[in-house]
Amino acid sequence: MFGAFSDIDYQSNRARTPSEAAVKRLDGIGHVLSELDLAGMQTQDNLTRMLLTLDTADKCIRSIRAEFRTEVANDRLARKAEDLMALIERARDELTGCRTAKS
Repeated sequence: MFGAFSDIDYQSNRARTPSEAAVKRLDGIGHVLSELDLAGMQTQDNLTRMLLTLDTADKCIRSIRAEFRTEVANDRLARKAEDLMALIERARDELTGCRTAKS
């Protein structure tokens, strides 16, 4: 699962500006998140791995936001980060609901 994050840095290295690199990183994180199969959860190990992936993505997004917080012209970056963090929160809520329903 974490191997999927490795391509994100390669794509961001091809960006022209630091802000563009950050947006590309967020796009890559969004791609990784879109590949997660919440419905296919079968075991507690799957749930644990999925939650760890979501936590890692959340930490990456927060790190990117912190790096560009002082720049005024990054509304796109801030909006994308907020959207991804909301997606992560919804996924966590869904997974937590699945765990309590299966217990």
